[in-house]
Amino acid sequence: MQPHQQAFVDLLIRYEVVRFGEFTLKSGRKSPYFVNAGQLRTGRAIAGLGRAYAAEIQRAELACDLVFGPAYKGVPLAVATAIALAELPEGGRDVPYGFDRKEAKDHGEGGNFVGTAPAAGMKVVLVDDVITSGRSIREAVELLRAAAPDVEVGAAIVAVDRQERGRGQHTTLRELRDELGVDVRAIVSISELVPYLHGREINGKVVLDDAGRAAIEAYLAEHAGLS
Repeated sequence: MQPHQQAFVDLLIRYEVVRFGEFTLKSGRKSPYFVNAGQLRTGRAIAGLGRAYAAEIQRAELACDLVFGPAYKGVPLAVATAIALAELPEGGRDVPYGFDRKEAKDHGEGGNFVGTAPAAGMKVVLVDDVITSGRSIREAVELLRAAAPDVEVGAAIVAVDRQERGRGQHTTLRELRDELGVDVRAIVSISELVPYLHGREINGKVVLDDAGRAAIEAYLAEHAGLS
């Protein structure tokens, strides 16, 4: 893994964003691990999250005129990422951020957007937490493209790719790429995260033991999609 990915995984473990055990997902499926980005709810945590997204934008050399976060979970992500982009040690960029309203406002700062609204010709990078069905990304891309002519949603970044099948045989990320024509990517995937954490001790405790790794590999063998 890249250094920014390692730092990101360490952040996820420190704040118990990723946990291993037996969990029931919203779909009713049993999973040997769980990802809850809502655990990142302090200033230091969200700053670390913003640095991870900014590092991914820089590493992938993504053109970015606007960092956009779909409401509500994407709002702090967009703000934190824009701050982190401005503070990059090399090649810092002062990029505006924006997000949408759940309900349009007809007074004050009206319309569907808060912060910087998408404008003609803008290259937008969308930031979200974790993909499940991909619904929030689909809706955000549709909203952005309808907002102004020639808006280019060049990429969408999520924190963790569970690499599970979407509607067909491919992963949800792959399906979104093909359907939307957007570079949908994750900072880290579960197949990268597992070998990095396997056997590692943090605070005197093994984060992921042999049985835990075997359970995840069996789960992916059954549920993983083609990437």
